[in-house]
Amino acid sequence: METNPTPADNTYLISTDPAKLDLPLIHRYLSQESYWAQNIPLELVERSIRHSLCFGVYHQHQQIGFARLVTDRATFAYLADVFILSAHRGKGVSKQLMAYIHAYPEVQGLRRWLLGTKDAHGLYARFGWKPIPEEQVSRFMQLHNPDVYRGRTEEQTNR
Repeated sequence: METNPTPADNTYLISTDPAKLDLPLIHRYLSQESYWAQNIPLELVERSIRHSLCFGVYHQHQQIGFARLVTDRATFAYLADVFILSAHRGKGVSKQLMAYIHAYPEVQGLRRWLLGTKDAHGLYARFGWKPIPEEQVSRFMQLHNPDVYRGRTEEQTNR
């Protein structure tokens, strides 16, 4: 599925076609520029993309943004790895991407969506996202290894 450019955003295209994804660009951004996936190996980025519903954002046939949903496409989705390259920020592209993801046919009717963000609360709030209410916070747990990508051997990565 792709969006056709509209007058307000006539230079951007969003697609879920995995063949269009620029893996080196996605890996470079995640491993070098993101705060959440520093040093992630290329092989793990490739595997995460294979097992997710991915959205590429393109300008003049070049990828400039990305997001992926880890989802069963029935009840749950986790929104991850969302980025727009800095040269394209401030142009409404992230809003266009979020509108596209939220309207995507395969994820309509999900019971719960989750995400983690350090600095984009305002963007997500525009689409109905809210912090987890205090009375529900204690229901959620996590396993978190923030240093998982440091010192990984190639053998560990390819498991």
